[in-house]
Amino acid sequence: MELHNLTPRPGSTKDRKRVGRGPGSGHGKTAGRGHKGAQSRSGYKRRRNFEGGQMPYVRRLPKRGFTNIFRTELTIVNVGQLDRFPTGSEITPELLLAEGVISSLGDGLKVLGHGRLEKMLVVKAHKFSRKALEVIQSVGGRCEVIAK
Repeated sequence: MELHNLTPRPGSTKDRKRVGRGPGSGHGKTAGRGHKGAQSRSGYKRRRNFEGGQMPYVRRLPKRGFTNIFRTELTIVNVGQLDRFPTGSEITPELLLAEGVISSLGDGLKVLGHGRLEKMLVVKAHKFSRKALEVIQSVGGRCEVIAK
């Protein structure tokens, strides 16, 4: 056996389908594409959400709502996350950013009351929830609101 007489094994290859070559082939006339319409034409690509030419569902529905351009996106920290800092330390948004507690500051920092806090801390933030104020003050800490 040499390179010039190598052939594929019998049955491992198929002849390509020659469409549009007369009625005797079984794929003549419309060449297996059905009748007329965009899908029978060459170069046709089905558009996403195309519904056969009728008014698309998205355009039939009424528009609702709006995007508030004045919305403030506050970064949230729970009091349980502040328990890692030593007793008596002053916690600021910049310190939390440097320590990796928050990934970005956004439009301000809000402290929420979820979790346990057992250390006296001075917390400076733009907003505090009612429960966060209670938790921080119950352990002898202080909350200071930063003006934005």
